[in-house]
Amino acid sequence: MDKLNNIQVFCRIVELGTFAAVAREMNLSAMMISKYMAQLEESLGVALLNRTTRQLSLTEAGEIYYYRSKQLLEDFSELDEYTAQLGRQVKGTLKISAPIDFGGIYMVPAIDAYQREHPGVRIQMTLHNSRVNLSEGSFDLSILVTDSLEPGVVARKIAETRLCTYASPAYLAEHGEPEQIDALHSHRCLHYIDTPHKDYWVFNIDEDEVKIKTNWHFASNNGRALCQAAALGMGITQAPEISVANYLAHGQLVEILQAYRMPSLAVYATYLQRRFLPAKLTTFVDFLIKYFAENNNYNDDKLNTREKTTI
Repeated sequence: MDKLNNIQVFCRIVELGTFAAVAREMNLSAMMISKYMAQLEESLGVALLNRTTRQLSLTEAGEIYYYRSKQLLEDFSELDEYTAQLGRQVKGTLKISAPIDFGGIYMVPAIDAYQREHPGVRIQMTLHNSRVNLSEGSFDLSILVTDSLEPGVVARKIAETRLCTYASPAYLAEHGEPEQIDALHSHRCLHYIDTPHKDYWVFNIDEDEVKIKTNWHFASNNGRALCQAAALGMGITQAPEISVANYLAHGQLVEILQAYRMPSLAVYATYLQRRFLPAKLTTFVDFLIKYFAENNNYNDDKLNTREKTTI
């Protein structure tokens, strides 16, 4: 294995944390990964990693070498992308992170439409509700439904949605409709786990954000499960409008407490700022902006698609 590949192995060890994880990713044995790491350190004449039985850590030299190596690998990747674009071919593998609900409901049709225009681009989408650290290199793009952004990323708004409160007609007929947010304490609530607001629901009163802790009856980290539960009459749920659009269209859910509705949440495509952005990334983000503007069947508000860099 040549030195460039040894550098790639070293960087992935730092990012994944163990030799075994890198071995699984590269479909090699841990012994081979250890051999490549030893070759790199021998060629440099310095230790890059501190090894103990429990963990790995970077030496001072290793920390410097990692960040310079990471930049070198990114430069090579950008060179490949640039060369491919000279032939007017948009191709490569695009790795995307997206929220479970938005990704599962809305991203697949968008990806299908994009790949019809750019069949040379392969897309790998991972669905989860945790924010990813793009600087670790596991993803090219992260889709976020949020009212706040972390520093150090470029964020382009692809859509927006409202955070509202919903219940089924059957539930409201049996339990009555709450007119004030304090009335939720006497209702069965369906709570979304792992939001930035933790155990609280958020509402808007005279332009101020108000949080209340509900007496939840059923909780999940899956919005579709909560929407189904609400449609079955199990209780009241608070969710982005995009998650309940189908239930609203079929009359299975209705919005309540409209006077306390929060301002819109933005759906962002986020990525790291680079000197050169590969065509697979730029064409995909541009396509998403156009796609959701043309297929915006859950929100009549006009989209603001200006690029935003957080600092």
